[in-house]
Amino acid sequence: MKNLLTIAGSDCSGGAGLQADLKTFAAHGVYGMSVVVSVVAENTSRVLSVCDMAPSVIRDQMDAVFEDIRVDGVKVGMLSGSEQMRAVAEKLRQYRPRGIVLDPVMVAKGGSALMHPDALQTMKEEMLPLAEVLTPNLPEAEALTGKKIETLEDRRRASVEIHRMGVKNVLIKGGHLSGEAEDLLYDGTEYYTFTHKRIETKNTHGTGCTLSSAIAADLALGMEVPEAVRAAKEYVTRAIEHALPIGKGHGPTNHFYFMKGVQQ
Repeated sequence: MKNLLTIAGSDCSGGAGLQADLKTFAAHGVYGMSVVVSVVAENTSRVLSVCDMAPSVIRDQMDAVFEDIRVDGVKVGMLSGSEQMRAVAEKLRQYRPRGIVLDPVMVAKGGSALMHPDALQTMKEEMLPLAEVLTPNLPEAEALTGKKIETLEDRRRASVEIHRMGVKNVLIKGGHLSGEAEDLLYDGTEYYTFTHKRIETKNTHGTGCTLSSAIAADLALGMEVPEAVRAAKEYVTRAIEHALPIGKGHGPTNHFYFMKGVQQ
């Protein structure tokens, strides 16, 4: 069995963050481990508060995992501040795991900021060069490049610019586009597009976390990046199709839609 580590914030309502990552790992048949970077008090409607872990605690958690258990892949999610980013980057450089998938989480589904604005430059300098795959949505790609992204050509230019920041593979997600949900992958040489029909539902809490975790799991299971992205997007689409109407806001995707008794 492959062992996957998620480094991210928690979501006490269970739809996003570490909880979504661990569910995704389990759905892919891999063993999940976690490093808590921030404790987020949130539900399907809003974020109430965020408590960041001390850098020393983050380092200790990472040491605890890496010194004892083989790590076959890493998903990195919410990193709210520069201190947290530097602590994570330091340990990733020390242990040099393969298959790092970085989801540059900046804003929660309900609109609350999850990354301090002054940490953006730190992310570019410390985290992006470590990523095998980066999975920004359109607003995150705009923040990274400082440019408005509206057309396919804009997305291509943005992916090239982000690739030059040190990322090996850039996946700009198309969830904020109108029409079909088209994601664009750039590996430094080729462009790949992945398109699925848009599913009309408000229950999309945790989709970004789920996609990046699925990519990390598929990479650890031996897929090449384009194949892993394609399989992960298919998984997320099915999870959205069977999304759970839980809570009063944006309900979670259904990570175990394929299991008897959990279909909607």
